[in-house]
Parts: sequence; structure tokens; C-alpha cells
Amino acid sequence: MLRQTMAGVRILIVLTILTGILYPLGIWAVSRIPGLAHNAEGSVITVDGQAVGSEHIGVDPVAKDPANDPWFHNRPSAGAEGPLGPGDPATSGGSNKGLSDAELAATVNERKKLIADRERVEPSQVPVDAVTASASGLDPDISEAYAALQVPRVARVTGLSENRVRELVAEHTAGRGIGVLGEPTVNVLELNLAVQEEARTGG
Repeated sequence: MLRQTMAGVRILIVLTILTGILYPLGIWAVSRIPGLAHNAEGSVITVDGQAVGSEHIGVDPVAKDPANDPWFHNRPSAGAEGPLGPGDPATSGGSNKGLSDAELAATVNERKKLIADRERVEPSQVPVDAVTASASGLDPDISEAYAALQVPRVARVTGLSENRVRELVAEHTAGRGIGVLGEPTVNVLELNLAVQEEARTGG
């Protein structure tokens, strides 16, 4: 009995050292390799030394004055309190509702009307990703079509020309993966920071 107990204790000590100390230290050391550290730390974006968000976590900005909204907006989040409210970055997930769900259809139609009113366009011009949540509910990117839809409003409110705002959208558009996978996307946080800086410096 004593022999078995001591064997168990030895195994416990060895595994504790391997999996509780050496393995975490090894993972941490790998994360310090140049080129990996940024991702390992959450891909945090900083402005003037202050963290303003992450490249990979989309949190929809809220305008102080909805009638003069200077922001590009993310896709909606299933975890938001309202149809277009910002999601909680501490939680992640979709609604798990299918196309035949009447509540989902009503929410999508409500989002479409709200966005059409905000952008001063017809509901038929609102792209699909503007009214549907991603699987995570925290998608940092939007489609080129949704970004283009928001350009006139952002230009009008910030005082920048539409051409300049379109240039900023193009500068923050990522192409297809390995040239063929998926569709081009626009990182909303990075784009908003660029627009804000351009407006601050007077273009």
C-alpha cells in the first residue's frame, strides 16, 4: 500500500512539474518569438499608449448623438440588448436561430429598417452582413458593401470628402485569404481610428 502511494505521489510531482510549470513556460516562451507576441497578447490596438480595442474583437461603437453618427458600424451581435446595440465582449456566441424562426426574421427586418433610416437609403440596399450576426457575435470585420453604404454618412458627419473616406476604406480592406478564400473584409476598429485621425488633423 505504501509503495503504491509513493508511486502515485512521484507521478503527481512529475506531472505537476511537466504540465503545471514546464509546459506553460514553454508556451509563454514561444509566444515571445518576434512576430507572435502581438497575437499572443490579444492583438491589442493602442492609441497614444492607451488600449482602444483588439483587431479580432468587434464591439459596435455608440454615437453620442445618433443624429450625427461619425462611426462605421460592425455587424450586429446576438448578445446585444437591442437589435443594433453593441454586444458584450466578455461573451461570445450566435443566436442559434434558423431561417424559419419568426423572431429572427422580425429582428432582421427591424435591423434593416433602422440601418436604412440611418444611412438614408432604401431597405433593399442594406447588405446581408449588416443585419445578420456572425457565429461569434463579435466579428471585427464587415463587407466592402456594408462599408460603402456607410461612407456618405461618415463623410457628412466628419467633414471629410466621400472620396477620402472611400480611400481610407480601401486602405483598411483585407483581400481574400491566399488570394481565393472568402471575400474582402474591412476592419471596423482600424478604419474608425483612421477616419478619426484624418478628421482630427483636417484631412
